[in-house]
Amino acid sequence: MLDGSSNDATRRRFLKGSTAVGVTALAGCTGGESGDATTTEETTTEETTTEATETTTTEATETTEETTTQSSYSVTIEPVGEVTFDAVPRAWVAENPSWADMGVALGLEPPLAVVLTSEYRTHHYDDVPGLSVDTDEMTSLWQDGISKELFYSLDADVHFIDPNYMTNLIPNWKQKDVDEIVSNVGPFCGNTSFSTYPWHEEYQYYDLYEAFEKVAQVFQRTDRYEAFSSLHDEFVGNVTDRLPDERPAIALLSPASTEPEKFYPYRLGDRTAYKHWHDLGVNDALDGSDISTFTSDRGTIDYEPLLEIDPEVMLFYTDQHRPPEEFRSTYLDFLKNHETASTLTAVQNGDVYPAGSMYQGPIMNLSKTERAAKQLFPDEFDRDEKLYDRQRVADIRNGSV
Repeated sequence: MLDGSSNDATRRRFLKGSTAVGVTALAGCTGGESGDATTTEETTTEETTTEATETTTTEATETTEETTTQSSYSVTIEPVGEVTFDAVPRAWVAENPSWADMGVALGLEPPLAVVLTSEYRTHHYDDVPGLSVDTDEMTSLWQDGISKELFYSLDADVHFIDPNYMTNLIPNWKQKDVDEIVSNVGPFCGNTSFSTYPWHEEYQYYDLYEAFEKVAQVFQRTDRYEAFSSLHDEFVGNVTDRLPDERPAIALLSPASTEPEKFYPYRLGDRTAYKHWHDLGVNDALDGSDISTFTSDRGTIDYEPLLEIDPEVMLFYTDQHRPPEEFRSTYLDFLKNHETASTLTAVQNGDVYPAGSMYQGPIMNLSKTERAAKQLFPDEFDRDEKLYDRQRVADIRNGSV
Protein backbone atom coordinates (compact mmCIF):
# COMPACT_ATOMS: atom_id res chain seq x y z
CA MET A 1 0.00 0.00 0.00
CA LEU A 2 1.30 3.46 -0.88
CA ASP A 3 0.43 6.88 0.41
CA GLY A 4 -2.27 5.44 2.68
CA SER A 5 -4.36 4.34 -0.32
CA SER A 6 -6.24 1.07 -0.66
CA ASN A 7 -4.33 -1.83 -2.15
CA ASP A 8 -7.52 -3.18 -3.73
CA ALA A 9 -6.73 -4.20 -7.29
CA THR A 10 -9.92 -2.56 -8.61
CA ARG A 11 -8.69 0.81 -7.30
CA ARG A 12 -5.14 0.56 -8.68
CA ARG A 13 -5.55 -1.23 -11.99
CA PHE A 14 -3.16 0.55 -14.31
CA LEU A 15 -2.87 0.41 -18.10
CA LYS A 16 0.75 0.40 -19.19
CA GLY A 17 2.81 0.66 -22.35
CA SER A 18 6.43 0.98 -23.46
CA THR A 19 7.80 4.52 -23.54
CA ALA A 20 11.13 3.60 -25.11
CA VAL A 21 9.52 3.42 -28.55
CA GLY A 22 7.21 6.35 -28.04
CA VAL A 23 4.20 4.43 -26.74
CA THR A 24 2.62 6.08 -23.72
CA ALA A 25 2.93 4.25 -20.41
CA LEU A 26 -0.32 4.74 -18.60
CA ALA A 27 -0.77 4.32 -14.87
CA GLY A 28 -3.98 5.23 -13.08
CA CYS A 29 -6.97 4.26 -11.01
CA THR A 30 -10.13 3.11 -12.75
CA GLY A 31 -12.31 2.81 -9.70
CA GLY A 32 -16.09 3.19 -9.96
CA GLU A 33 -16.52 6.62 -8.35
CA SER A 34 -16.79 8.57 -11.59
CA GLY A 35 -19.24 6.11 -13.08
CA ASP A 36 -21.39 6.22 -9.97
CA ALA A 37 -21.52 10.01 -10.00
CA THR A 38 -22.48 10.07 -13.68
CA THR A 39 -25.29 7.57 -13.10
CA THR A 40 -26.63 9.68 -10.24
CA GLU A 41 -26.70 12.75 -12.45
CA GLU A 42 -28.41 10.92 -15.30
CA THR A 43 -31.16 9.51 -13.08
CA THR A 44 -31.90 12.78 -11.33
CA THR A 45 -35.29 14.11 -12.46
CA GLU A 46 -37.25 17.30 -11.92
CA GLU A 47 -39.12 15.51 -9.10
CA THR A 48 -35.85 14.91 -7.19
CA THR A 49 -35.85 16.69 -3.87
CA THR A 50 -33.66 19.68 -3.20
CA GLU A 51 -31.62 17.52 -0.83
CA ALA A 52 -30.96 14.97 -3.57
CA THR A 53 -30.03 17.74 -6.02
CA GLU A 54 -27.55 19.16 -3.51
CA THR A 55 -26.10 15.70 -2.98
CA THR A 56 -25.71 15.20 -6.72
CA THR A 57 -23.98 18.56 -7.07
CA THR A 58 -21.59 17.67 -4.27
CA GLU A 59 -20.78 14.30 -5.84
CA ALA A 60 -20.20 15.92 -9.21
CA THR A 61 -17.85 18.47 -7.65
CA GLU A 62 -15.91 15.73 -5.84
CA THR A 63 -15.73 13.78 -9.10
CA THR A 64 -14.35 16.83 -10.91
CA GLU A 65 -11.74 17.32 -8.20
CA GLU A 66 -10.73 13.65 -8.37
CA THR A 67 -10.46 13.81 -12.16
CA THR A 68 -8.26 16.90 -11.87
CA THR A 69 -6.02 15.13 -9.36
CA GLN A 70 -5.73 12.14 -11.67
CA SER A 71 -4.99 14.09 -14.86
CA SER A 72 -2.09 12.63 -16.79
CA TYR A 73 1.46 13.92 -16.50
CA SER A 74 4.85 12.91 -17.87
CA VAL A 75 8.30 12.46 -16.34
CA THR A 76 11.48 12.06 -18.37
CA ILE A 77 13.90 9.56 -16.82
CA GLU A 78 16.94 8.52 -18.81
CA PRO A 79 17.71 6.11 -20.35
CA VAL A 80 14.04 5.22 -20.88
CA GLY A 81 12.86 8.69 -21.83
CA GLU A 82 9.39 10.10 -21.29
CA VAL A 83 6.98 8.10 -19.15
CA THR A 84 3.35 9.25 -18.91
CA PHE A 85 1.11 8.43 -15.95
CA ASP A 86 -2.65 8.94 -15.84
CA ALA A 87 -2.51 8.99 -12.01
CA VAL A 88 0.06 8.88 -9.23
CA PRO A 89 1.46 5.32 -8.87
CA ARG A 90 0.79 3.49 -5.64
CA ALA A 91 2.54 0.09 -5.65
CA TRP A 92 6.19 0.30 -6.67
CA VAL A 93 9.42 -1.68 -6.98
CA ALA A 94 12.99 -0.42 -6.53
CA GLU A 95 16.09 -1.99 -8.07
CA ASN A 96 18.25 -1.15 -5.06
CA PRO A 97 18.09 0.60 -1.66
CA SER A 98 19.09 3.95 -3.21
CA TRP A 99 15.74 4.15 -4.99
CA ALA A 100 13.94 2.61 -2.02
CA ASP A 101 15.31 5.29 0.28
CA MET A 102 14.14 8.02 -2.08
CA GLY A 103 10.55 6.82 -1.90
CA VAL A 104 10.71 6.40 1.87
CA ALA A 105 12.07 9.94 2.17
CA LEU A 106 8.99 11.18 0.31
CA GLY A 107 6.76 9.60 2.95
CA LEU A 108 5.69 6.59 0.87
CA GLU A 109 5.24 3.09 2.13
CA PRO A 110 8.37 1.03 1.32
CA PRO A 111 8.61 -0.65 -2.09
CA LEU A 112 7.09 -4.06 -2.62
CA ALA A 113 10.49 -5.42 -3.61
CA VAL A 114 14.17 -4.72 -4.23
CA VAL A 115 16.63 -7.01 -5.97
CA LEU A 116 18.12 -8.13 -2.63
CA THR A 117 16.46 -7.19 0.64
CA SER A 118 19.68 -8.10 2.48
CA GLU A 119 21.33 -5.06 0.87
CA TYR A 120 18.76 -2.68 2.34
CA ARG A 121 20.53 -1.37 5.47
CA THR A 122 17.58 0.05 7.39
CA HIS A 123 19.60 0.85 10.53
CA HIS A 124 20.04 4.31 9.02
CA TYR A 125 16.40 4.93 9.99
CA ASP A 126 16.72 3.86 13.61
CA ASP A 127 16.71 7.33 15.18
CA VAL A 128 14.29 9.06 12.77
CA PRO A 129 11.02 9.52 14.69
CA GLY A 130 8.18 7.40 13.37
CA LEU A 131 10.25 5.72 10.64
CA SER A 132 10.56 1.96 10.53
CA VAL A 133 11.07 -0.27 7.50
CA ASP A 134 10.77 -4.04 7.85
CA THR A 135 12.56 -5.77 4.99
CA ASP A 136 10.93 -9.05 6.05
CA GLU A 137 7.75 -7.67 4.53
CA MET A 138 9.48 -7.01 1.21
CA THR A 139 10.33 -9.39 -1.63
CA SER A 140 13.79 -10.06 -3.05
CA LEU A 141 13.51 -9.96 -6.82
CA TRP A 142 16.60 -12.13 -7.08
CA GLN A 143 15.70 -15.76 -6.46
CA ASP A 144 18.30 -17.70 -8.45
CA GLY A 145 17.57 -15.19 -11.17
CA ILE A 146 14.63 -12.82 -11.67
CA SER A 147 11.48 -14.23 -13.18
CA LYS A 148 8.81 -12.46 -15.19
CA GLU A 149 6.25 -14.35 -13.15
CA LEU A 150 7.40 -12.48 -10.03
CA PHE A 151 6.81 -9.14 -11.73
CA TYR A 152 3.31 -10.27 -12.62
CA SER A 153 2.73 -11.42 -9.05
CA LEU A 154 3.91 -8.13 -7.54
CA ASP A 155 1.75 -6.18 -10.01
CA ALA A 156 3.58 -2.90 -9.33
CA ASP A 157 2.53 0.35 -10.98
CA VAL A 158 6.10 1.49 -11.61
CA HIS A 159 9.57 -0.11 -11.45
CA PHE A 160 12.56 2.08 -10.65
CA ILE A 161 14.88 -0.23 -12.60
CA ASP A 162 17.01 0.59 -15.62
CA PRO A 163 15.88 -1.84 -18.35
CA ASN A 164 19.56 -2.11 -19.38
CA TYR A 165 20.22 -3.58 -15.95
CA MET A 166 17.75 -6.36 -16.72
CA THR A 167 19.08 -7.15 -20.20
CA ASN A 168 22.79 -6.85 -19.33
CA LEU A 169 23.04 -8.36 -15.85
CA ILE A 170 20.06 -10.68 -15.35
CA PRO A 171 20.34 -14.11 -17.02
CA ASN A 172 17.83 -14.93 -19.75
CA TRP A 173 16.31 -11.43 -19.96
CA LYS A 174 15.97 -9.91 -23.42
CA GLN A 175 14.47 -6.62 -24.56
CA LYS A 176 11.26 -8.44 -25.49
CA ASP A 177 10.89 -9.56 -21.86
CA VAL A 178 11.27 -5.99 -20.64
CA ASP A 179 8.72 -4.83 -23.22
CA GLU A 180 6.29 -7.51 -22.07
CA ILE A 181 6.43 -6.38 -18.44
CA VAL A 182 6.14 -2.72 -19.44
CA SER A 183 3.04 -3.49 -21.52
CA ASN A 184 1.33 -5.84 -19.06
CA VAL A 185 2.48 -4.66 -15.63
CA GLY A 186 4.19 -1.28 -15.41
CA PRO A 187 6.98 0.91 -16.79
CA PHE A 188 10.69 0.60 -16.03
CA CYS A 189 12.17 4.02 -15.30
CA GLY A 190 15.39 3.68 -13.33
CA ASN A 191 18.96 4.86 -13.82
CA THR A 192 22.03 2.91 -12.69
CA SER A 193 23.70 6.01 -11.29
CA PHE A 194 25.27 4.31 -8.27
CA SER A 195 27.99 2.62 -10.31
CA THR A 196 29.47 2.22 -13.80
CA TYR A 197 28.97 -0.62 -16.26
CA PRO A 198 30.27 -1.54 -19.73
CA TRP A 199 27.00 -0.46 -21.38
CA HIS A 200 27.40 3.06 -19.98
CA GLU A 201 28.96 4.60 -23.07
CA GLU A 202 27.03 7.81 -23.78
CA TYR A 203 25.02 7.16 -20.63
CA GLN A 204 23.37 10.04 -18.78
CA TYR A 205 24.07 9.57 -15.09
CA TYR A 206 22.00 11.22 -12.39
CA ASP A 207 23.57 12.28 -9.15
CA LEU A 208 21.69 11.44 -5.98
CA TYR A 209 19.48 14.52 -5.89
CA GLU A 210 18.84 14.51 -9.64
CA ALA A 211 17.53 10.94 -9.32
CA PHE A 212 15.60 11.88 -6.17
CA GLU A 213 13.89 14.71 -8.04
CA LYS A 214 12.75 12.26 -10.73
CA VAL A 215 11.19 10.00 -8.09
CA ALA A 216 9.48 13.01 -6.53
CA GLN A 217 8.07 13.99 -9.92
CA VAL A 218 6.71 10.48 -10.48
CA PHE A 219 4.95 10.52 -7.10
CA GLN A 220 4.00 14.22 -7.38
CA ARG A 221 5.79 15.15 -4.14
CA THR A 222 8.31 17.70 -5.35
CA ASP A 223 7.69 19.90 -2.29
CA ARG A 224 9.21 17.20 -0.07
CA TYR A 225 12.13 16.80 -2.47
CA GLU A 226 12.80 20.54 -2.31
CA ALA A 227 12.66 20.49 1.49
CA PHE A 228 15.12 17.59 1.62
CA SER A 229 17.40 19.37 -0.83
CA SER A 230 17.50 22.44 1.42
CA LEU A 231 18.13 20.30 4.51
CA HIS A 232 20.95 18.47 2.70
CA ASP A 233 22.65 21.65 1.49
CA GLU A 234 22.53 23.20 4.95
CA PHE A 235 23.85 20.01 6.54
CA VAL A 236 26.76 19.61 4.11
CA GLY A 237 27.65 23.28 4.46
CA ASN A 238 27.73 23.10 8.26
CA VAL A 239 29.88 19.95 8.20
CA THR A 240 32.40 21.13 5.62
CA ASP A 241 32.82 24.47 7.41
CA ARG A 242 34.28 22.53 10.33
CA LEU A 243 36.64 20.27 8.38
CA PRO A 244 40.41 20.74 8.60
CA ASP A 245 42.39 21.77 5.52
CA GLU A 246 44.25 18.45 5.43
CA ARG A 247 42.03 15.48 4.59
CA PRO A 248 43.08 11.80 4.64
CA ALA A 249 43.41 9.49 1.66
CA ILE A 250 41.11 6.51 2.02
CA ALA A 251 41.22 2.99 0.59
CA LEU A 252 37.78 1.56 -0.12
CA LEU A 253 37.93 -2.23 0.04
CA SER A 254 35.60 -5.17 0.34
CA PRO A 255 37.21 -7.97 2.38
CA ALA A 256 36.91 -11.41 0.80
CA SER A 257 36.08 -12.89 4.23
CA THR A 258 35.98 -11.96 7.91
CA GLU A 259 39.63 -13.08 8.06
CA PRO A 260 40.72 -11.52 4.80
CA GLU A 261 43.79 -12.39 2.79
CA LYS A 262 42.35 -10.74 -0.32
CA PHE A 263 40.24 -7.66 -0.99
CA TYR A 264 38.01 -6.36 -3.75
CA PRO A 265 39.21 -2.79 -4.38
CA TYR A 266 36.95 0.15 -5.21
CA ARG A 267 38.21 3.36 -6.74
CA LEU A 268 36.70 6.59 -5.43
CA GLY A 269 34.50 7.25 -8.45
CA ASP A 270 32.06 10.07 -9.08
CA ARG A 271 28.87 8.02 -8.88
CA THR A 272 26.18 8.23 -6.20
CA ALA A 273 27.84 5.51 -4.11
CA TYR A 274 30.74 7.83 -3.27
CA LYS A 275 28.86 11.08 -2.70
CA HIS A 276 29.57 11.36 1.04
CA TRP A 277 33.32 10.86 0.56
CA HIS A 278 33.41 13.61 -2.05
CA ASP A 279 31.36 15.93 0.18
CA LEU A 280 33.96 15.40 2.91
CA GLY A 281 36.78 16.19 0.49
CA VAL A 282 38.84 13.03 1.03
CA ASN A 283 41.22 11.56 -1.54
CA ASP A 284 41.53 8.09 -3.07
CA ALA A 285 44.54 6.26 -1.63
CA LEU A 286 44.65 4.10 -4.76
CA ASP A 287 45.27 7.09 -7.05
CA GLY A 288 48.47 6.63 -9.00
CA SER A 289 48.32 2.84 -8.78
CA ASP A 290 47.38 0.42 -11.55
CA ILE A 291 44.62 -1.08 -9.38
CA SER A 292 41.25 -1.09 -11.14
CA THR A 293 37.92 -0.83 -9.42
CA PHE A 294 36.15 -4.11 -8.73
CA THR A 295 33.09 -2.99 -10.68
CA SER A 296 35.15 -2.90 -13.90
CA ASP A 297 37.25 -6.08 -13.80
CA ARG A 298 36.07 -8.08 -10.75
CA GLY A 299 39.70 -8.40 -9.66
CA THR A 300 41.18 -8.82 -6.17
CA ILE A 301 44.34 -7.61 -4.45
CA ASP A 302 46.33 -9.04 -1.55
CA TYR A 303 48.45 -7.26 1.07
CA GLU A 304 51.43 -6.61 -1.21
CA PRO A 305 49.97 -3.60 -3.07
CA LEU A 306 48.39 -2.35 0.17
CA LEU A 307 51.84 -2.32 1.78
CA GLU A 308 53.16 -0.27 -1.15
CA ILE A 309 50.29 2.22 -0.88
CA ASP A 310 50.02 2.11 2.93
CA PRO A 311 46.69 3.99 3.12
CA GLU A 312 45.98 6.33 6.02
CA VAL A 313 42.45 4.95 6.38
CA MET A 314 40.91 1.66 5.28
CA LEU A 315 37.15 1.46 4.82
CA PHE A 316 35.40 -1.87 4.32
CA TYR A 317 32.30 -2.61 2.31
CA THR A 318 30.94 -5.66 4.13
CA ASP A 319 28.24 -8.25 3.56
CA GLN A 320 26.15 -7.01 6.49
CA HIS A 321 25.83 -4.16 8.92
CA ARG A 322 27.83 -4.58 12.11
CA PRO A 323 27.75 -2.13 15.02
CA PRO A 324 31.15 -0.49 15.74
CA GLU A 325 32.28 -2.87 18.46
CA GLU A 326 31.28 -5.95 16.45
CA PHE A 327 33.04 -4.55 13.39
CA ARG A 328 36.26 -4.02 15.32
CA SER A 329 36.18 -7.47 16.91
CA THR A 330 35.43 -9.05 13.53
CA TYR A 331 37.96 -7.26 11.33
CA LEU A 332 40.35 -4.98 13.21
CA ASP A 333 41.35 -7.56 15.81
CA PHE A 334 42.20 -10.01 13.04
CA LEU A 335 44.25 -7.41 11.15
CA LYS A 336 46.18 -6.38 14.26
CA ASN A 337 47.18 -10.01 14.82
CA HIS A 338 48.03 -10.66 11.17
CA GLU A 339 51.78 -10.79 10.45
CA THR A 340 51.53 -8.56 7.35
CA ALA A 341 48.38 -6.54 7.91
CA SER A 342 49.60 -5.43 11.32
CA THR A 343 52.37 -3.37 9.65
CA LEU A 344 49.89 -1.16 7.78
CA THR A 345 49.59 2.38 9.13
CA ALA A 346 45.79 2.29 9.13
CA VAL A 347 45.77 -0.92 11.16
CA GLN A 348 48.37 0.32 13.65
CA ASN A 349 46.39 3.52 14.21
CA GLY A 350 43.05 1.72 14.40
CA ASP A 351 41.77 3.65 11.37
CA VAL A 352 39.82 0.77 9.84
CA TYR A 353 36.11 1.49 9.63
CA PRO A 354 32.91 0.21 8.00
CA ALA A 355 32.14 1.92 4.72
CA GLY A 356 28.53 0.79 4.79
CA SER A 357 26.95 -0.32 1.54
CA MET A 358 27.20 1.04 -2.00
CA TYR A 359 23.67 2.42 -1.87
CA GLN A 360 22.26 5.64 -0.50
CA GLY A 361 19.23 7.82 -0.97
CA PRO A 362 18.65 11.15 0.81
CA ILE A 363 18.14 9.79 4.35
CA MET A 364 20.93 7.23 4.10
CA ASN A 365 23.24 9.90 2.72
CA LEU A 366 22.68 12.12 5.76
CA SER A 367 23.38 9.17 8.04
CA LYS A 368 26.44 7.94 6.15
CA THR A 369 27.96 11.41 5.84
CA GLU A 370 27.52 12.02 9.57
CA ARG A 371 29.13 8.70 10.45
CA ALA A 372 32.01 9.21 8.00
CA ALA A 373 32.70 12.70 9.35
CA LYS A 374 32.98 11.35 12.89
CA GLN A 375 35.18 8.44 11.80
CA LEU A 376 37.63 10.52 9.81
CA PHE A 377 37.64 13.70 11.88
CA PRO A 378 37.16 12.74 15.56
CA ASP A 379 38.85 15.95 16.73
CA GLU A 380 36.21 18.06 14.97
CA PHE A 381 33.06 16.04 15.67
CA ASP A 382 32.00 14.49 18.96
CA ARG A 383 30.92 10.85 18.68
CA ASP A 384 27.47 11.55 20.19
CA GLU A 385 26.85 14.80 18.31
CA LYS A 386 23.83 14.98 15.99
CA LEU A 387 24.90 16.71 12.80
CA TYR A 388 21.45 16.77 11.20
CA ASP A 389 17.95 17.18 12.59
CA ARG A 390 16.17 13.82 12.76
CA GLN A 391 12.86 15.44 13.63
CA ARG A 392 13.13 17.62 10.52
CA VAL A 393 13.59 14.48 8.43
CA ALA A 394 10.43 13.02 9.99
CA ASP A 395 8.50 16.26 9.44
CA ILE A 396 9.42 16.42 5.75
CA ARG A 397 8.40 12.79 5.26
CA ASN A 398 5.05 13.59 6.86
CA GLY A 399 4.49 16.58 4.56
CA SER A 400 5.39 19.39 6.98
CA VAL A 401 7.63 21.18 4.52
